[in-house]
Amino acid sequence: SLIAGVRVACIDGRFIANPTFEELEQSNIDLVIAASAESIIMVEGEAQEISEEEMVQALSFGHEEIRKIIALQDQIVGESGKEKKTMPEAESQDELQREVAALCSAELETLIRIPEKSARREGIQALAEKVKTALAEKYPEKETAIMEFLHEIEKGAMRRMVLTENKRLDGRNPDQIRDISIEVGILPRAHGSALFTRGQTQALAATTLGTKIDEQRIEELEGEFRKTYMLHYNFPSFSTGEVKPNRGVSRREVGHGNLAERALKPMIPGDKIFPYTLRIVSDVLESNGSSSMATVCAGSLSLMDAGVPVKDAVAGIAMGLIKEGERIAILTDILGDEDHLGDMDFKVAGTRNGITAFQMDIKITGISTEIMREALDRAKKARQFVLEKMAAVLARPRAQLSRYAPRILSIKIPVDSIGKVIGPGGKNIREIIERTGAAIDISDDGTVIVASVDPDAGEKAAGIIRDMTAEVEIGAVYSGRVKRIMKFGAFVEVLPGKEGLVHISELDHKRVGRVEDVVRIGDEVKVKVIKIDNEGRVDLSRKALLTAPSNDKAE
Repeated sequence: SLIAGVRVACIDGRFIANPTFEELEQSNIDLVIAASAESIIMVEGEAQEISEEEMVQALSFGHEEIRKIIALQDQIVGESGKEKKTMPEAESQDELQREVAALCSAELETLIRIPEKSARREGIQALAEKVKTALAEKYPEKETAIMEFLHEIEKGAMRRMVLTENKRLDGRNPDQIRDISIEVGILPRAHGSALFTRGQTQALAATTLGTKIDEQRIEELEGEFRKTYMLHYNFPSFSTGEVKPNRGVSRREVGHGNLAERALKPMIPGDKIFPYTLRIVSDVLESNGSSSMATVCAGSLSLMDAGVPVKDAVAGIAMGLIKEGERIAILTDILGDEDHLGDMDFKVAGTRNGITAFQMDIKITGISTEIMREALDRAKKARQFVLEKMAAVLARPRAQLSRYAPRILSIKIPVDSIGKVIGPGGKNIREIIERTGAAIDISDDGTVIVASVDPDAGEKAAGIIRDMTAEVEIGAVYSGRVKRIMKFGAFVEVLPGKEGLVHISELDHKRVGRVEDVVRIGDEVKVKVIKIDNEGRVDLSRKALLTAPSNDKAE
């Protein structure tokens, strides 16, 4: 069958096929669909808490657009296409298939009822070895075919059990969610952490709060931009009981990490509310299906444990499907084997209010809109159940950040004062960092971000910068240091790099003969600004802050 793809956006309730970048910015859905004319094959995307019905409508709209594209493809094939090559028919192996079935069918019916994953797989592997040994002499070099037939028999047995007995591999009914356990704050030194376990799937998420310096710079075809929120998903081989060399990030880790990142993204507060760079790392410690959705749950909890003011908690669930003719079973919270042996893997993440991310792979044709709608409705119920479990442990973000997290202060300075703060060759800003231990980042628009684990150090650095960039105001009172003394008065530094003159007549109410009789170089004095002339020269007065002597002659 011909296959086509389309991207769907939605602006003010109006669906748009293959939107522009500007339209995507305004859209509450970013949905990518691949399909044949008969059925949808793949779905992936993110949304701003849309309803299940909106999701179904978006899928229907996208599929109709794909049918138009396929009609054009058909036309092109009819006008300029070549005849399809005829493939030679595969050698008939009916006899081998019957013998494999005779040797393993009865035992497989028993083995697939073992609830524990590793014990079930070990039993099936031992049976496979026994079958291969029994048929080795009669069917040499047919090991691959034997394993394929055995896999098909296992698949058929599992599907019959679900459809006829309403019973799944681990003994659950189709709607049942595996046991859930949750721990938060499990890593005492991390800024936020959570351990989420659902059955034999476990994810450990740690959230780190960074500063603007920690932003990730991305260079793409559309241009360069920076990310202040990242989620990284690690899937080590030991999580599935395997031993493999680690040769870098796998496609699975990229894809699952991207799905989980998008699921949480709509809940991340903006820079003006929470000016931190956020990084979540999820390590899958054990996996038996839905590890990406466990990452969503653990990641959401770790953000709240870190004190990030997220808009709401996010949870995820993976749905499955088994369809034989008119018989259908929709499975909630699928296992790895149910994904492998079933017909659909539909991951849905969201909040109490709606869907934020989704990913679907379908292996068969003929899945109707009604089946899709029912799967989404069941996913919603399951998501609400998981969210209740999460809320029972941590209902809202913690009021305080971890004592190990940096405290960030944001101040605004005049753009023409940026050079003054940085200093020649960065001299001034380096001195502030050395004196306070704070990290400082200055943007071109004059926004200064000061970060420090010690709140007092951050306030000290921010205070120095404020003083360096502050403007002297008439009537303001400053505590300054005497820098120079002349016969006619003393020059006092009221702000870093800004001096004013206290005339000898403004030192005291009584007559002063010598300036040194009142102040000396290095003295700290309180002064009031009484005048700033057109050239920016500042006149100060010490006298204005002193109590005037009484005029009562009786004294």
